[in-house]
Amino acid sequence: MSRKTRKKRPAKKKVEVVEEEEETGEESPSLFSPSTLIRLLFRPKVLLVLAVTVTGLFFFQKVKQQIPDLSQREEYQIETKELSLQPAPPHYVPIDIVDQVIKRSKLPARVSLLDQGLVLKIADAFQKHPWVEKVISVRKTNTVEVEILFRKPAAMVELKQGLFPVDNAGVLLPPEDFSVSDARRFPIITGVSSIPDGPAGTSWGDLSVTGAAQLAEVLGPHWKELDIVSIEAPPRVTADVTLDDLIYRLITAGGSEIVWGRSPKSQRRGELRVDQKIGKLEKYYRDYGGFDRPHGPYEIDIRHWQEISRRPLKQQSSQRTLMRR
Repeated sequence: MSRKTRKKRPAKKKVEVVEEEEETGEESPSLFSPSTLIRLLFRPKVLLVLAVTVTGLFFFQKVKQQIPDLSQREEYQIETKELSLQPAPPHYVPIDIVDQVIKRSKLPARVSLLDQGLVLKIADAFQKHPWVEKVISVRKTNTVEVEILFRKPAAMVELKQGLFPVDNAGVLLPPEDFSVSDARRFPIITGVSSIPDGPAGTSWGDLSVTGAAQLAEVLGPHWKELDIVSIEAPPRVTADVTLDDLIYRLITAGGSEIVWGRSPKSQRRGELRVDQKIGKLEKYYRDYGGFDRPHGPYEIDIRHWQEISRRPLKQQSSQRTLMRR
């Protein structure tokens, strides 16, 4: 019997242990339970902080309403037309460009230097103008200084409707900003069958115009001394044509046609550099006294690495080029 009692005692302990485990296994209250949050919030220190915060916000709104709006004070405002452009616009940019920007973007006559959105408003207004290639910076000092990179006219595209100015990237510039005498100072691009895709300030949308404008830019300083009158752009026969596929010609005052080759930014292997081609033109002009002597007009091909080839043009071709001038 003593053995039996010994066996039963451990069993009781096991039951007791199980019961204790069941008791200790009860879930403790969660940190985010309503009861816990209420106990945390209704502590004296927490209530004091909340009271101070709410009171501060209330009085801040009241004080803010009492502070005068300094942005409307005269000493913090400037006339919009007195914006300072850095550097000063080149001579070919209209002198009233600031007035044009104000009118186009409907800017107010006066602006406040305390306006936090003023810099973005001014930058956006100038960037939309067709003469502006890029707004570099806008700074507020005692006025507003706007640093701008302006587009530069490179050539005039000749169409039946008249002459259309473009920059060296083939972006259309405002035709109304050029007089007849202004237009004559720039290289002329002929042979273009397309019309601009959009208004002034947007790309013409024709690669042949883009390449011709690039060529006009590099030839600009040599234009008059070489007696060149126009750049003949090649026709675009397919939509997938690239700049490397387009061959340009220069038309001289006497009707000769100089086969220049591809645009200055062509990546085609074997194409002579721009300075090499200009060197050939200058040497030919010195040696013969012009591109049309002695019995021109000629077709002159300067694309070869060593020699310059020349052949007489037919009379009808000569008449055609002379009429184009």
